[in-house]
Order: sequence, then structure tokens, then C-alpha cells
Amino acid sequence: MKIAVLFGGTSEERDVSIASAAQIIPALRGLGHDVFAVDTATGRLPPAEEQQLLANRVAPNPPSTAAIESVRGRAISLATSSFDIRAADVVLLALHGGAGEDGRLQAMLDLAGMAYTGSNHIASAAAMDKDFAKRLFRSAGVPTADWLMAPVEADEVQKILGWPVVVKPSKQGSTVGLTVVRQAIDLTAAIAVAQSFDDEVMVEKFIPGREFTVGILDGAALPVGEIIASGEVFDYQSKYQLGGAREIFPADLPKSESQLLQELALRAHGVLKLGAYSRIDFRRDNDGAFWCLEANSLPGMTATSLLPQAAKAAGINFPELLERICNGAIRRSRP
Repeated sequence: MKIAVLFGGTSEERDVSIASAAQIIPALRGLGHDVFAVDTATGRLPPAEEQQLLANRVAPNPPSTAAIESVRGRAISLATSSFDIRAADVVLLALHGGAGEDGRLQAMLDLAGMAYTGSNHIASAAAMDKDFAKRLFRSAGVPTADWLMAPVEADEVQKILGWPVVVKPSKQGSTVGLTVVRQAIDLTAAIAVAQSFDDEVMVEKFIPGREFTVGILDGAALPVGEIIASGEVFDYQSKYQLGGAREIFPADLPKSESQLLQELALRAHGVLKLGAYSRIDFRRDNDGAFWCLEANSLPGMTATSLLPQAAKAAGINFPELLERICNGAIRRSRP
């Protein structure tokens, strides 16, 4: 089949998206598919540029604001012929954050009548907006930590949430712009950092304890994984730098707790109306209670990313996972 892999883009997760595409594209070609690489910021890449760009590694920190603005300044429109994606049987979205994950691109593809992987525009937008998603989690009986939205004063935070809290942009991924705040004096600065990435900022009660993740594929929950980060949060460096975290599949949990997490993940996936696959993240506090952190509508897709690791634990290898996702997108696009 002809597959257009869309990646790169203009969000702070651009490097992560490139890393996903760098493994997706050769895996699909190895299965005999006709694959062409499209950076949504610059268009379809000729072979030499594709090889050069996809050889890059994820840096220790997200791209700087200046670097992102430079890419945005050169970005092209979906309407330009340089994308040349209408000939594709399916569009595989290897995008993370920004317009690639918040529903805007999905809406354009819907209007174009194209098959694409991931969730539709409404579900994508719901999952990206952490405030909205947490409201939906609670409506479905999925426990999630208490939170406030900025502007908020330190006295209110202390009274309602207590310290420490997590301050983060409401519509970002990969913990970009996230700060753990332990005392009132640091709150304003943390909010300012988060606001540099998004005009809506969430202040959330910090849940100490073990971190788990559950992948969803075709309506079924995959084996639970545990993330053991080098720091107290699974931050950008822990996610994408060698030795930043240990990821264990399946997690060392009693069967009853694994089943509970899978049930909660399916509930979170369902209430957001997410598509064929997603990844739902949790924390288990020191009293043994589970709390949903967030849902990822386009989780990382390198062979060692969390969703592919969960699939592998279920006996699904990386190329098989990609082909299954592409075939499913084509089936769902047919009237």
C-alpha cells in the first residue's frame, strides 16, 4: 500500500516526532510498502533530505522557541501541492503535540476524505486539553488528581491542593514546560514557564509513587507497563535520553491491580472517544490508589516507545503493529 508518513511539524515535540518517523519509515518499507516522508513544516522530502533529517537524535531539551519560530516561518500549507498525499492509501500520523495532535490536522484530513491513523479531530482535541480531559475522566469514574487553572494565588493552591503541585501547560505533551512546585514562592515563576508554551496553565496536586502506562489497541488493553524514571517525574530528559528511565513490561503488579488499571484505561479511552490506539498514563500513590495522569492520542512510535513495548509484550512486533494500525485506518475510512 502507499503510505504517507506525516511527521516533524512545528510543535515543541518536533524532535520526538522525527525520532518516531525514523523508525516507522524503514519498518514499513521493510514490509514492502511504498512509503513517502512528509515533514508537515516543509513538505515531502527527497531521499537525501529524508536520510539526513531522520538521522537526528532527540536532544536533551525541546527545540528552543527561536528554532520553532524559524520552522514555523517556513511552514507550508496543507493546500500546497508539495505535500502530494492524496495518492496515498493511508496517512500515518507520526506527529506529537501542536497542530499534529490537537485535532486541527485531523479535521483537514477528514475534509479531504483521507484515511489516517489515530483519533478523529474531536477526540484528539479532547485528549490534548488536559483540563477538559480530566473533567471527562471524572464523569466516567476514572480517578484523577485535583487541579486548578491559572490564574490562581498561592493561598488558594495551598488551601485546595496543598504542596507540592505540578504546574504545566494545559495543551502540551512530553512534559514540556512542566515544573514541580514545592513552595508558594516558586509558583509564579512556574506558571510563567508554562505560559510560554500555552496560554492555559494547569496547577495539579502532585501524586508521589509508582508510574504506570496502559496501551490501548483495537478496543483491548495491552499489558501494563511500569516507568521507573531517574527523577521524581518522567520528564523530557527521562523519556528521550539513554538511561533516563527503566520501562518494565509487563509491570510487576498483582493481577487484580493490572486488571483494574486496564479497566480504567479503557474507560478513559472510551470517554474521550479515542480511536484505534492510545496510551493512558497513571500514578499509584503510597496508599495503593491509582490516579489517571493523561491520555495520549498519538503516543510515541519508535520501536522502544511505550506503546510498541506494550504491544511486544502482547506478542505483536513493531512492523506488525504499524501494519495493523494502517490497515485499520483504511477499514474505518470506508463508508
